Amino acid sequence: QVQLVESGGGLVQPGGSLRLSCAASKSIFSINDMGWYRQAPGKQRELVARSGSSGSVNYADSVKGRFTIFRDNPKNTVHLQMNNLKPEDTAVYYCKATDWTLEDYWGQGTQVTVSS
Repeated sequence: QVQLVESGGGLVQPGGSLRLSCAASKSIFSINDMGWYRQAPGKQRELVARSGSSGSVNYADSVKGRFTIFRDNPKNTVHLQMNNLKPEDTAVYYCKATDWTLEDYWGQGTQVTVSS
């Protein structure tokens, strides 16, 4: 079992930045894959960025060059640095962890609103 707690969401103007954090209840060395997903109203949940245990990272095309996912292993935390935010980035952002049995765990979500 892995518990995930997200933080860092909020209201920001277009062009601004936010950093989301996802704190895991156990060492992320024991977690195969961690990622950030988002779901906007009326839309399906989509992958934003993922970080594999091998160091591989993947991004959705819509956030490449603006978002960065990175791990803080000693703190069992994964961050999503979001720069140059756009109104279309508005969504609830969820952290997901996949353990080595391929079981998925989700956080409760944090709201990001980009608006002037």
